[in-house]
Parts: sequence; structure tokens; C-alpha cells
Amino acid sequence: MVFLVNTSELGSVLSLLATFIANAIRFGEYRHIWLGNQYFYCSTGIKKIKSIYICNIHKYYLYIESAMIRELKTFIAVSREGTFAAAAQKIGLTQAAVSAQMQRLEGELGFTLFDRQGRSAKINAKGAQLLLQAQELINLYSNLGATPVASAKTMHINVGAIATLQRTMLPDALADFHKTCPGSHTRIIPGVSMDMVNLVDAGDVDLAAIIRPPFQLQGELQWQTLAREPFRLIVPSRVTDSDWAQLLSEQPFIRYDRASFGGRLVDRFLRQMHVGVHEICECDELETIVRLVANGAGVALFPQTAAFVRWPARVRAIDLGVHTFYRETGLLHRQEQGLAEPVRQLIQFIMKRSQSQQLTGASRPTPSSSM
Repeated sequence: MVFLVNTSELGSVLSLLATFIANAIRFGEYRHIWLGNQYFYCSTGIKKIKSIYICNIHKYYLYIESAMIRELKTFIAVSREGTFAAAAQKIGLTQAAVSAQMQRLEGELGFTLFDRQGRSAKINAKGAQLLLQAQELINLYSNLGATPVASAKTMHINVGAIATLQRTMLPDALADFHKTCPGSHTRIIPGVSMDMVNLVDAGDVDLAAIIRPPFQLQGELQWQTLAREPFRLIVPSRVTDSDWAQLLSEQPFIRYDRASFGGRLVDRFLRQMHVGVHEICECDELETIVRLVANGAGVALFPQTAAFVRWPARVRAIDLGVHTFYRETGLLHRQEQGLAEPVRQLIQFIMKRSQSQQLTGASRPTPSSSM
């Protein structure tokens, strides 16, 4: 549904949202609020609102996105601290991130919230009116679904994860976590590493199991290494030669998607080694790459993950020797002091499962060029 409302009515919209949000029920990432038989009439100057919608129909819902909740929390912090810099330090964001959030909020509402003078941000009359409504809204939002005695082990946790980590340590770690925190709910969000970095930074996921980004992380983000996975040249088992450089030059090449963090490592290696390849396919899904090699389509530079401690029968792996490079996988999340206890516990379970898999893998014979 698309809902429109006159920007001049937004104050009453927020007020009504604060009034009726207590009747909300949980549904995915949104909160559906029943407003009963109320009507809003749109006049001139209609504007589409990104996060809050009202419509002139008999029954309807109000949707509030998690992004606006974050922006309102930041708005409250700025009003308390007096400057964007002080608010940023208080809530663990950069000053630029705070400024961007306030600009988005003002854009969504259609009016300014502060009188900006130098480094200070003095709340204006409209901002003061919104502040009271925002505080009530945040309090009600925080208590949605709360019982009289809320359990510290009860929480909804969003976990971003790349495909390979979803198939290795993550299921076992989640099983361990839910035995300890049976009241918690986890949601696994699939995607590529770059998208996951943005989701963690925006607060849309609590943590992400990804490939380490090839750039410096922002100060409020924290990285914990799970594994360093060596790249091998995998070839069809019928190929008997073991000169990896010659094979790369002569055999059809199946490329690990260069848009992914892992694929960028492959691209950098080929450039550093000055090796030209005859590329026939580019793919981000590791299992697809292995099957292509097993079916004789070509060769590939491939990270030896926990899922491939042993290679398929029709695949042979060739060590790169002193030129071996690595794909580092790990967990990305905000600084630990800002994490809820259930999220910390889940991180600990994932780390333990990763360590256990590495020990198990170390006890098995490593696939080599003789396979």
C-alpha cells in the first residue's frame, strides 16, 4: 500500500503513532499499528513519507521503519548533548553519520529541527515539539511485546551471513545459542559481504559473518577473525600438470566474482603475478565453481573453506607455495560495549564453533596435488 499525508499534519501523525503504538504487534522487521476507524484528509502540498504513512481508508496500517527509530534516537541524543560531535561520541557514531541522519529525518518530516550556529545545534520550536513525541515513541517502541518481568535472554537478533558460513559453523552455533537462550529469536539474512558491511553500519543487522573488507573499518565497527582460508588452484582430476602458473595461462579460467571481497583477492593475485587468463565464466557461488571444475569446464583459484576440507573426487587442488594468499572470514559488529548480552553470547558460540572446526580440519589430511 502507498500512503500519503500532508506535511503539515506530520505532528499529529507522530502523536497518534505514539498513542496507538501500544497496540502494535510484531511482524518481521516492521510494527503494524491498528488505528481503528480514523480518517486523514490530504490537501495540497502532498508529500510521500518514507517511513510513516497514513491513508484515507476504512482500515489501514501504519508502518515505521527501523531507520526512523534510529534517527529519532539520534535526534534525542543531539538535543541532549547540544552538538552533533558530542552526540556522536555519546552514541558511538561518527559526526558525519549523525549529521546525515538528522538531514534524512528533516527531509522526511519536511522541516528543520535545529538552529545551527557554528558547532552548536540548538533545537528550534518545531524540534522541541517533536522531541516530546519522539521520546514517548521510543519508550513505547522499546517496550513492544515486553512482559512484566522481561528476560535478558529474550531478544530478536538479525544475523547477516555469506553462503559459505551459513553452511559451516553458523548452524551449529545457532543451535548452541538457542539451547542457552530459548526465548530469543534469530533471523538469518543472506547476502554478499559488501552489503553486510552496510547493514551492520546502518544497524539493520546485529552482526554479520563475512569476508574481511579490503578497506579500513569505521571506528564504531569491530572485526573478529574466524578463519584464514588459503587459496588453491583447483583443476579437473584428469589434469596431471602441477605448474599452477602454466595451468592458469593455458586452461579455461573460472573466475571468483571480482565484485566480491574474495574475488578482489583473486584479481589482485593475478595482477601481481602478471598472469593472463582465458576467462570463460565468472561466479560468486563457491559450490558452483567447484562443480564447474569437477565437470571439466576449467580451473579456478579457490579458497579452501571448512566446507571443502576434502575435495570432490573429480577435483584436484594444487598448492600455490610461497605465493599462497588467504581469504579471512570473521564477524563484523558494533563495539562490544554497545551490544546486548544475547548478541554477545551468540558471538561467543560462533567463535567456539569456528575454533572447533579449525581443530577438526587440522587433524585431517590436507587435500594436495596428489589427489
